[in-house]
Amino acid sequence: MRILLYRGDGQVGAWAEDVAHALPGVATIGWQEGDTLPACDYAVLWNPSPALLAQLGTVKAVFLMGAGADAILKFGDALPPVPIVRLGDAGMARQMAEYVAYATLRYFRRFDEYEEQRRHGLWAPLPVYAREEFTVGVMGLGKLGLHVAATMRGFGFPVRGWSRTPKEVAGVDCFAGMDQLDDFLRGTRVLVSLLPLTAETSNLLDRRRLATLPRGAYLINVARGAQVAEPDLLALIRAGHIAGATLDVFRNEPLPAPHPFWDEPRITITPHISAVTLRADALRQIADKIAAFEAGQPVDDIVDRNLGY
Repeated sequence: MRILLYRGDGQVGAWAEDVAHALPGVATIGWQEGDTLPACDYAVLWNPSPALLAQLGTVKAVFLMGAGADAILKFGDALPPVPIVRLGDAGMARQMAEYVAYATLRYFRRFDEYEEQRRHGLWAPLPVYAREEFTVGVMGLGKLGLHVAATMRGFGFPVRGWSRTPKEVAGVDCFAGMDQLDDFLRGTRVLVSLLPLTAETSNLLDRRRLATLPRGAYLINVARGAQVAEPDLLALIRAGHIAGATLDVFRNEPLPAPHPFWDEPRITITPHISAVTLRADALRQIADKIAAFEAGQPVDDIVDRNLGY
């Protein structure tokens, strides 16, 4: 069996080394602009070029090195007519839950305010927030969102979830569809976005919807930056309606130096690190799915091109 390994940043060496452990006896091949792709059975890639996509029509499936599919689905009709399979978890759910828990607790325990006091040499204990009034709302109830919701329930917070279609999750007050989005937002104190980026979710969190959150709400975005109308978020923070935000993803990455988010102390910025792909875990998952393809068995996490994830 031959597998193509490709990353748009060229960093495939470590992946090739780990393939030897996850898929013994499998040969890996590379590709560069201008090459003709040799015959191969599967492709494992991230941020491919159009020239590469045009040569993938004969592989059995394309595996992505991450959970998001928007970076490849943007090519539309230029995509090869084969299954595209994203990572379902591969160690990312735990990392994502850690990130969200940190950001939520930092706001809930008012550590952000104590950090500001420290800079000014102040010693001033603040009133404690009521946990039962600190509802965490999770947008996106896939594998990652469910793990985040369960983690926040473990801290004793009321948790609600919103998804495109109805779901039932034990201990989570569930909402679904655009008709129920406003009701979901009105009762959410900490809003966590874990949604895939699609035409429907682009700019979903605009001024009107962010303003639907109760005064003093907090935003955590670990999904895609294009879901948030950045000027609207900044305006609502400066107006005092939104207390602040922890943002790991942005419309343009790296976040440009002159971006006003850098100068807003109530916005915490991290460089898209809330959940990084763990190669060993990812390749074990890919190996299992290749085995399922070879045996003619069902495979999880095949991207639905119509839904966008």
